[in-house]
Amino acid sequence: MLPSNTTDSATGGGVPLSVNFDSPEDFLIFGFQLVFATTVVLVAGPVVVTILATRALRLQNRFIFMLNTSIADTLVGVSVYYLGLFDVQERYPYRNGTHNMLPALLGVNVMTFLFAQFDRYFAVCHPFIYTRYITRPVVISVNVFCWLYVYAHTSVVIFLPQSKALQVYVFSIVSLQIIVLTKVVMTVKLFVVARFQLDRDPPGADKESKKESLRIIIFVVVSFLVLWCPSFINIIIRFVLGRGLTFRNQATNLFAIMARFNAVCTPSVYIWGSPSLREALVRTVWGRVCPRCRRR
Repeated sequence: MLPSNTTDSATGGGVPLSVNFDSPEDFLIFGFQLVFATTVVLVAGPVVVTILATRALRLQNRFIFMLNTSIADTLVGVSVYYLGLFDVQERYPYRNGTHNMLPALLGVNVMTFLFAQFDRYFAVCHPFIYTRYITRPVVISVNVFCWLYVYAHTSVVIFLPQSKALQVYVFSIVSLQIIVLTKVVMTVKLFVVARFQLDRDPPGADKESKKESLRIIIFVVVSFLVLWCPSFINIIIRFVLGRGLTFRNQATNLFAIMARFNAVCTPSVYIWGSPSLREALVRTVWGRVCPRCRRR
């Protein structure tokens, strides 16, 4: 994905659809993108509403990180209604693109996951330092920083000359690899903490809460790495060797689809791993839509 400071334009009177409907595969691709976008919105959106509407959740730092990623995931789902249903190519040759503004939503999650891992590590391993310094305003500021950093970086690239934009692109690729390596190391450390250190803590609600939060962040990051690794490898091959796979548009880009699939996996893991979030979700969203769900 090389940067570009040119403006993409739609062809004819509007942006054409992502497929021509000339074969059964075209109908399958278009239908999948439509169902996928709707599923993301219906899974991640209620998590956003639930956390915002439940004060007990908003007061916990770990749910602030969940809220941030769920907002980004919901917007990823909304973005698929354009990226997946229309003929959009954010990589060279650029076509009807958004200057990577919509794909950058995935970058917000990458940054948020990294900070969430450090948050959980200090919360479990250094509780006194954590309680003193990692306050709610600090956590909110970190989450806001994720948005500002990603979109400031994306915006700057638009206005840079091609040569400078390429340098920024190289820097971003190197930075991304460092972030991924850091996430791998932190995942191993969190697994060790969850497996051995917490076992020595006395039983109680605090211990169970820490176990729950560690289990969630480990599952989220592992699923992120599994779904993103093919894209990382392809980017490196294209950048270093000038080869790798290319796709007609975003709708047929298998690697982009896998990366966006995190927008379903992440909130699903939140719901699966947090009983308090599930209860609040039933009370706040599902119970209003389906009264039977509330009674159950």
